[in-house]
Amino acid sequence: MSEPARPLSVRILEKEYLVACAPDERTDLLDSAEFLNGRMKEIRDGGKIVGLDRIAVMAALNLAHEVLKLRARDVGAEQETGHRLRALRERVESALEKGQQLEL
Repeated sequence: MSEPARPLSVRILEKEYLVACAPDERTDLLDSAEFLNGRMKEIRDGGKIVGLDRIAVMAALNLAHEVLKLRARDVGAEQETGHRLRALRERVESALEKGQQLEL
């Protein structure tokens, strides 16, 4: 049985947050908080956006955009792999029907 979630303190832009976290996810949460803190510092230090809430929203939008781009790239890669597998299967089936040796 997994251990119950416990509060874990993370610091983002000099502000402490307590987040409930399962013990086996502690490292991932700390890494995520560090990553987010870095992104938010970049936005803050850019000087164009003022206010913690606005910085957080901009960081969230930037990260969401990156996630969506990665998903789209993964979908494209999956489709390309699917096309290649179908073409290879068709070559194998054709060679088997003809009783030929297949060169790869």
